Amino acid sequence: MNRFEKILSQNGMAIRRRNIRTLQLNIGRKCNQACRHCHVDAAPWRTEMMEEPAVEQICDWIVTHQPEVVDITGGAPELNPHFRHLVEVSRNAGSHIIDRNNLTIIEEPGFDWLPGFLAKHNVEIIASLPCYEPENVTRQRGAQVFVKSITALRKLNALGYGRVLPLNLVYNPVGATLPPPQEDLEADYRESLKRVHGIFFSNLYVLTNQPIGRFAEDLRKQEKLDDYLTVLTDNFNPSAAENVMCRDTLSVDHEGRLFDCDFNQMLNLQMHNGRPLRLWEINPEDVLGQPVMTGDHCLACTAGCGSSCTGTLA
Repeated sequence: MNRFEKILSQNGMAIRRRNIRTLQLNIGRKCNQACRHCHVDAAPWRTEMMEEPAVEQICDWIVTHQPEVVDITGGAPELNPHFRHLVEVSRNAGSHIIDRNNLTIIEEPGFDWLPGFLAKHNVEIIASLPCYEPENVTRQRGAQVFVKSITALRKLNALGYGRVLPLNLVYNPVGATLPPPQEDLEADYRESLKRVHGIFFSNLYVLTNQPIGRFAEDLRKQEKLDDYLTVLTDNFNPSAAENVMCRDTLSVDHEGRLFDCDFNQMLNLQMHNGRPLRLWEINPEDVLGQPVMTGDHCLACTAGCGSSCTGTLA
């Protein structure tokens, strides 16, 4: 029994699936950045990419089952040559589309089309900006990332993002600490970005760093991983556990394999029915009521105010 299952048991709780609301597609690990906190270990040298046969089978599933939300992530998902096709099919199927955008991709050569394409299809942008102070962004994401991010945000604002179209920013703590309250930090972001850069956005999502991937490796080197897990355990919040995203989200990797969430995907904790499952082998009702696979990393989603792909939970 892992730490998370133990604390669930102590609280008389279990994590089981509800009706699927969100289909989250990780369509490649390749990224134009290599951020220190990245749980995907995405980087320019990664080669994993969703290819056309899997894309077409996923598109068929979307057309048939019409999920409420199609959430496209990576890596930098826009680097996948089938990104536009997935957006167009999902839009035509009536799904709300989310693009998890690192902002700097907009400044890469050959991506001038991206802001206009996203606006045309009413795609919600959830954009990484781990701080409104350039020094902290540089520590997490590298030199020139902050400047490029601000330039990209101005281009998105010019198309109506942040006012008419949804543009949400994501904050991650720099180190092994819980994030501050989302509402308070959002006010600081909003004031600073407007005053210093003239930038508007819709909402700020505050995320707790997951103890997996590149971030976990940093903690191990510093001999702080166990301390961080203790902090997460000590701050377990039953209300957050009731609302974790894995209850109504399906996560799909670049080969079409199914996972309870993007974090489980990075740990290769596959959903299975005697064998690993792929999206096109199931109907939404097949997983209703099924238990979610968990691990110590799940503590990050249920500590403090909770953490999900759309911010705090409680």
